[in-house]
Amino acid sequence: MKKTKVVILFGGRSAEHEISLLSARNVLAALDRDRFEPALIGIDRSGRWHRESERTLAAATGDPRALALDHAAPVVGIEEGLASAPQALVPGGDEVVVFPVLHGTFGEDGTVQGLLELGDVAYVGAGVLGSAVGMDKDVAKRLLRDAGIPVVEFVVVTASAFARDAAAALVGAPALGYPLFVKPVNAGSSVGVSRVMGPSGLEPAVRAAFAFDRKVLLERAVDAREIECAVLGNDDPVASIPGEILVHHPDGFYSYDAKYVDPDGASWKIPADIPPAAVARVQALSVATFRALELCGMARVDFFLERASGALYVNEVNTIPGFTAVSMYPKMWEASGLSPKALLSRLIDLALERRDARRSLRTGVRVG
Repeated sequence: MKKTKVVILFGGRSAEHEISLLSARNVLAALDRDRFEPALIGIDRSGRWHRESERTLAAATGDPRALALDHAAPVVGIEEGLASAPQALVPGGDEVVVFPVLHGTFGEDGTVQGLLELGDVAYVGAGVLGSAVGMDKDVAKRLLRDAGIPVVEFVVVTASAFARDAAAALVGAPALGYPLFVKPVNAGSSVGVSRVMGPSGLEPAVRAAFAFDRKVLLERAVDAREIECAVLGNDDPVASIPGEILVHHPDGFYSYDAKYVDPDGASWKIPADIPPAAVARVQALSVATFRALELCGMARVDFFLERASGALYVNEVNTIPGFTAVSMYPKMWEASGLSPKALLSRLIDLALERRDARRSLRTGVRVG
């Protein structure tokens, strides 16, 4: 049987560049070599695309901040033209699927997905709209709120408004109360996130978050358990067994260091120790979130389960969830009976299914 070429696309111009390398390493290790032939494309921090060897990813262990692409690798001709670039990158026509593990901006936000759509290349994960919406915490929360899906109270501050009058831009903060969280709107892996204990810490935290985005989210802090659920599918998505993140790091929340740097910063429990009714609620809200945000392929939906009230809130979605050794998405599916190899195969099949459905649509009206 002819093997399908799977191009693992990783790195990128993002604050989550190194995490992407760790994810790509695990995707490569779990790929079914009987069905798929891997090819590796790394995007460096300047946006140049390189053909990489498996040796690069083999070195992707330990502290993610110490990782780097092989800059001696040949540069792919991405400058030859965006529309033809995907086909030039992955020759082989129908037997090619791109598996992007580009976390954060310029990868998870619809930009690469649009490039691949232009080239009529099959790819794993959400499309342009779902990727862009899922990346933007502000837009995603407003859509979820309008769909009747519970989210924590928040306000948004733009860089332009903050530059004009910082005090006026932050006028909505007191209504949220303290402590509160400050987050870049378009970022992941807790990059740029701060917990603010009082008014004096608010402006410095907002300034720090603006280093990563032009919009910043202020969100009421919730004394909550962190519950996550994985979703898989296209038109008929299904939800996994939920898991729980247990944070032990001094930051006191699921920060970047707790996730990736401190080996004892966090642990997980799968399945989450919650009642059956809560499990069903998490799974139903995960699928509803997936549909409301026009997602497909895969997503991890993160929840806050408030300790005092038992209220459940959708925190955010990750349309390209991590595939690192500590990432919850593959672990939750493994606990649900789907091995990492079977999960990747299913994701690739879903990518081909969606491409075939897209190709069946008419792109014009014949006159006469």
